[in-house]
This record gives sequence, C-alpha cells and structure tokens, in this order.
Amino acid sequence: MPYIGKAPNQGVRNRFIYSATAGQTSFSGSDANAFTLSYSDGADADVYQNGVLLKPSTDYTATSGTSVVLVTGASLNDVIEIIVYDTFSIANSYTKADSDTRFVNVTGDTMTGDLTIGDASASDRKILFDGNAQDFHIGLDDSTDSLTIGLGSTLGTTSHMVIDATGAITKPLQPAFHVSVNSTDSNFAINTFHTATFNTEVFDQNGDFASNTFTAPVTGRYQLNLIAWFEDVASSADYIQVEITTSNTRYFGVIDATGFDRTVTYLTLPVCVLADMDANDTAIVRYYQSGGDVQTDFGTATTFSGYLVA
Repeated sequence: MPYIGKAPNQGVRNRFIYSATAGQTSFSGSDANAFTLSYSDGADADVYQNGVLLKPSTDYTATSGTSVVLVTGASLNDVIEIIVYDTFSIANSYTKADSDTRFVNVTGDTMTGDLTIGDASASDRKILFDGNAQDFHIGLDDSTDSLTIGLGSTLGTTSHMVIDATGAITKPLQPAFHVSVNSTDSNFAINTFHTATFNTEVFDQNGDFASNTFTAPVTGRYQLNLIAWFEDVASSADYIQVEITTSNTRYFGVIDATGFDRTVTYLTLPVCVLADMDANDTAIVRYYQSGGDVQTDFGTATTFSGYLVA
C-alpha cells in the first residue's frame, strides 16, 4: 500500500527518539520529546541505532504496537530512533474494474434492469432533455396519474402526449378539426365552382382551420373527410360535383343527375382521402352543378373534418 499519511494538515510520519541505558533491549512509552510510541503495524516502522537502519526480525521485533525490542542490548547512550509511518484503508471502495461494471458511463454505455425515479410517496417526477433552442420532458403527473411527454422543463406546461391510468393515449396538440355549415346556400349558381363556407367549428385542435381553409402545420399524411349535403337537386342537371381541393391536387365525388326522373329532395356525396400535404399546404371544399335548373341547395348538414395521421 502506498504511503499517504494521516491528513493534509498533519505530519506524514511520527519520530520517536530514545537514549538507551546499558544493555537496554525494549523501548516503549514516552521518548525524549514526551511522545508515546505507538504503531499499527511493525512493517510500517523503521528502527535506527545510532543512525544505522536495523533489519526487522534479525535486529529487532515490533509486534505489540507499543514497543520495539532489540535482539542485542544497546550500549549506554545509544540513540534509538523509531520512525512510524501512518497507513489508512478506504471503506467500501471500488476498484476501477468494479466501477466499470457497476456504473453507467456518461456516453456510449447501456444498462440492464429497472430504473426507478422517485418513490411511492413522491409527487411529480420527470426526465428533462435540455435542447439548444427548446427543452422537452417525459414525466409522471401525479395529480392526474398520467405519463406525459411535453415541451419545456415544467411538467404539464405543454403536453404533446398523455397516457392515463387506463392506458388511453391522447395527443392534445395533434392537428385535428371538425367544421360544419350552418346556413344553406340556396339555389346556387350553375356552371361555376363555389367554395364552401363553414360557419361552425366543432373543434379545431392546434388551431389550423380558419377562413374556410385547413392549413397543414407540418409535412405529413392527413386524413380528410367530407360529407356534402345537397337538397332539391335538379334532375335536369348534367352532374353534381363536390371536391376537396388541396395545394397539390383535387379529390372529388360526382353523381350523374340525368339518371333522376324527378327532383331529389336529399343527396349526400362523401369524399374521404389520405392526402399528402406539405407544411403550409391548404385544403378547401368546393361544389359545382353542371347545367340544368338553378334550384339546388348546398345544405347545412355538410361537414368537413381531418387529422394528421403520420
């Protein structure tokens, strides 16, 4: 074991000096400076006689912890000098090999088994991901017994995904909308496209629908659903068409009205599509009658909805 000493503010060794009597072999107790001889291990002591280093076992024994015994008695006034070095042991310490197998490195490491954050009596607990421009967290919201993934360093400030105690998963900021028409466009003009006016928002999660237009906040695949409601459809019309028009393309439904033998009181045309939309692409609803009498109404039961799928 390397020698370190007692402590930074103490000597690194103890020196005991005795002046021998004729034939004296045992040296203990107070020395010439009133220091009392003591050592923890004889192997950590050096014994000198008149400046000559003695050999353990051959010239002396040091086993009691309080005395040194010469094999051959000293001469009168011989100087016996005993230097005792301090030793210490570190309790509950690990070697480097122990530490490498026990602790997870800061980078480039893996761990097995369970990791518990907090305890049964603890309240909110979270793991914080500290980003350059924005922080994110994964944490337990103890007040609602739910696991949340969200924006910011404070739990519950902005939740992107919430898993409750039943296992239900909600995404409060996931783009999703549902709007409807609450006023009839009566006897709309034929042979021209009309943009549907949606007066009522059932919900607009993330605030992406405005002015009769859905605007994609991010690039992705969006499920868009339209149920167009027509009333008093003229049988004289060549066809009735409704469409979801996006920045990229058109998705439409059409019906040939010449097959009707009379005015159709109620008619619905659904259009459902998984649309590819880039960020800031838009989607609107348009309707059209080709030819025939001006009598068809675009009705209040029309609904338009959509959400981000992937």
